[in-house]
Amino acid sequence: MKRVLVVEDETAIREFEVINLNRAGYETVEAPTGEDGLRIFEEEQGNFEIALLDISMPGMDGFTLCKELRKRSATLGIIMLTAKTQEMDKISGLMMGADDYVTKPFSPSELVARVDSLYRRVEMQSQSPSRKTEDEITLGDFSLNLRRRSLLKKGQGIELTQVEFQIIEYFFTHPDTALSRTDILNRVWGDAYFGEEKIVDVNIRRLRMKIEDQPSAPKHLVTVWGMGYKWSTEA
Repeated sequence: MKRVLVVEDETAIREFEVINLNRAGYETVEAPTGEDGLRIFEEEQGNFEIALLDISMPGMDGFTLCKELRKRSATLGIIMLTAKTQEMDKISGLMMGADDYVTKPFSPSELVARVDSLYRRVEMQSQSPSRKTEDEITLGDFSLNLRRRSLLKKGQGIELTQVEFQIIEYFFTHPDTALSRTDILNRVWGDAYFGEEKIVDVNIRRLRMKIEDQPSAPKHLVTVWGMGYKWSTEA
């Protein structure tokens, strides 16, 4: 069963989300607060594919809950819900480890489409066929193991979310090749994704914080002005 953890303090909105997700074939578990959401996630041993988190909640807000859930699972799909249109809210959620965001008010079709899209990516990762141990790409100090879905830098592990891994895999299979934001968006989020391209930029920023010695002056994941990004092997 496709399981979604719905964390929303406003009862009417939570019921709206639950009804529409149930109609779309998802099993939902509700939580009215961030603290309840975290408790349920731990009690159920992380047995969820997707978490739908409201940002503005009393007590533990969505940002904090997102960060805590991401600590406990790199593969959980996380979507942030916000009534605000400020760019900083969207960016902050993604930097905390969220995979996507939806701005309120939203239609049932948009909600289900975003959840469906993320669910497909999560399932693609969990059901990927086993690879041989030698199926590994090494670029300089970095080694990407496609079977274990892990990234090492000088032998030290770097923890990646499922979205981050897919981005890195795309770069490692196309080294020194400029990839546009649209290329990355279609490869990782799918060509049916109707969100904004800046989700790519925020994930690149998050990856740089994990892999670069100096994120503000990247040597590996570099910007190709007017185009997008590339993985440079010249560093």
